[in-house]
Amino acid sequence: MEYIYRILLDDIKRWVDRREIMAIRGPRQSGKTTLLRMLIEWLQNEHDVSKDRIIYVTFEDRELLDSFTIDPIGFIERYAPEDGKYYFIIDEAQYCNKLGENLKLIYDTKENIKLIVTGSSSLELTAQTGKFLVGRLFEFELMPLNFYEFLIVKDKGLASIFQREQLKLLNLLSGTKTPATKSKGAFIGEMLEYLDEFVSFGGYPEVVKSRSDKEKNIVLKGIVNTYIEKDVLSYLHITDTIKFRKLITLLAASNGTMLKIGDIASQISSYFKEVEKLLNILEQTYVLSLVRPYHKNLVTELRKNPKIYFMDTGLRNYLVSDMNSLGKRQDAGILAENFVLNELRQKVKLNYWRTTSKTEVDFVTNRTDPIPIEVKLSHFQKEVVTKSMHGFLGPYKSRYGIIVTKDFWGQKKIGKSEIKFVPICYI
Repeated sequence: MEYIYRILLDDIKRWVDRREIMAIRGPRQSGKTTLLRMLIEWLQNEHDVSKDRIIYVTFEDRELLDSFTIDPIGFIERYAPEDGKYYFIIDEAQYCNKLGENLKLIYDTKENIKLIVTGSSSLELTAQTGKFLVGRLFEFELMPLNFYEFLIVKDKGLASIFQREQLKLLNLLSGTKTPATKSKGAFIGEMLEYLDEFVSFGGYPEVVKSRSDKEKNIVLKGIVNTYIEKDVLSYLHITDTIKFRKLITLLAASNGTMLKIGDIASQISSYFKEVEKLLNILEQTYVLSLVRPYHKNLVTELRKNPKIYFMDTGLRNYLVSDMNSLGKRQDAGILAENFVLNELRQKVKLNYWRTTSKTEVDFVTNRTDPIPIEVKLSHFQKEVVTKSMHGFLGPYKSRYGIIVTKDFWGQKKIGKSEIKFVPICYI
């Protein structure tokens, strides 16, 4: 079978022979089960592990779940009866209400067992494992495809060019070194076409593999329905699915804005604490990403409301019934912000910056020497630095700032700060 390349698999390979338990978390249909198949094939074909030493089970099978819950040691011995190392892989592990306790027991008594578990909700997976598995657990997140993985599916040549250019930006964000002054940008037009598709329909693997817009919509509908039926209704026991659907649709329409829980509660006929609980569920089940404000000056900067973004822009667009390309929609700028956040969030922690006088920078890296990032999905003819960027550089004296453009490379000195202009398709 031909699989979609996932960067996370390379990380897992590096740690797979360590003693610690590995937990892979992420939203439903992000490809966790497929990732496990890829890992199993790698273990067999390249890591010289015999097939009978790799045990795969899923706790969506109620009989297996009950057996593991009641007698975890007996369960392991049933499938791994001999001495020598076994790789024991448990999919949808969050369904076990004694998961952390049982995994600890196996870890402490069965040194020949390498445990790898997956789950669709960090809310329960972390809660069940955290207090039992301190020092025994490595956690990984598998999200929908990022833009690089998407490009590998669509055009491997462009993916290679993207990877080379993006590395310069990542080096800047990590403080390793500064990127080159300017790139030739010969392929930006092609990149932007793919970016348009990616931002419109998102990165869920089955969506990316779909051949028509109609098919993509059907897959997205299935993802929403499966999430509500399995995670929300059956697993998290939220029975008012009408209110829940109304909430996520309202949040989708509010994408990129500051969260005001009281207003949301009023609009869905709920109350503050309930909305707060539902928002936490949406964040922990990988639907929402809440960006908190950046603040050092406690007098002039806002310190409360996070901003709402979606983990997958295709899912968000489906919820507001608008799958149009960026050039045909009024919320293109917000979607561009959302794309930048999703591409960078696993590489660097981001906040937003806003003062009481409403000067605002889209994102700020949360580090000793903060880097402000402004997203401007427009054509630039020359290096123009926004008032908001000036507003941040004044008090913070950052060495670098980044302005994300539609298709313009460049750089400009502002005092002791160096502003880099980078096309959005290379974020």
